[in-house]
Amino acid sequence: MKTIGIVGGMGPEATCDLYLKIIRNTPAEKDQDHFRVIIDSNPKIPDRTAFIIGQGPDPRPILIETARNAERAGASFLAMPCNTAHYFHEDVKEAVSIPVLHMMDEVASYLKGKVDQVGILASAGTLRTGLYEKALSAVGITAIAPGEDDQKRVMESIYLVKAGKLEPAREIILEQGKLLADRGAQAVIAGCTEIPLILKQGDLAVEVVDATDILAKACVRFACKD
Repeated sequence: MKTIGIVGGMGPEATCDLYLKIIRNTPAEKDQDHFRVIIDSNPKIPDRTAFIIGQGPDPRPILIETARNAERAGASFLAMPCNTAHYFHEDVKEAVSIPVLHMMDEVASYLKGKVDQVGILASAGTLRTGLYEKALSAVGITAIAPGEDDQKRVMESIYLVKAGKLEPAREIILEQGKLLADRGAQAVIAGCTEIPLILKQGDLAVEVVDATDILAKACVRFACKD
């Protein structure tokens, strides 16, 4: 079995969430059946959204350093439990000699043939880069994003989660998820790794697509490959 590497700290609780979902998606009857997982949880990686919108330092040097640390420690491949960090996916991929999974491509593959329109709850940085729109368009799915004012509310919710204020964050994200469903979304992607911490399956009238869980399943699947 391959060793899973996690480039973490973006944020710390989202990193824990991915690791827990890897464990829960692993068919195991005893400790020894689980995968070895190397986690470098580095919360010092600068804010990805702030950089993308021109308001913060470049996260790439520390992001790449963290990825290389996981590779040196013995990881066979890498996963990044941060949607916005995938804007730098090619930079990370070129900086290491092991594969780097792509969260958006995995989500698009999961949704292919299931829906025609999907709502996206994600950071402003993720939306500005068009990461989900590009991946979804490639499989014939139209993306629906919040309007400008609603996106500010989504960002407020994300930063409340990072601050550990889950209840007010959940109230906001439930409201925003319902608005996307009302606009015709047949499913809503929890497209920031903080969002699955406050938005669960059954919370909306449509499917909540947990991008972190899909990435965890991809990790397990990839780790089992010869």
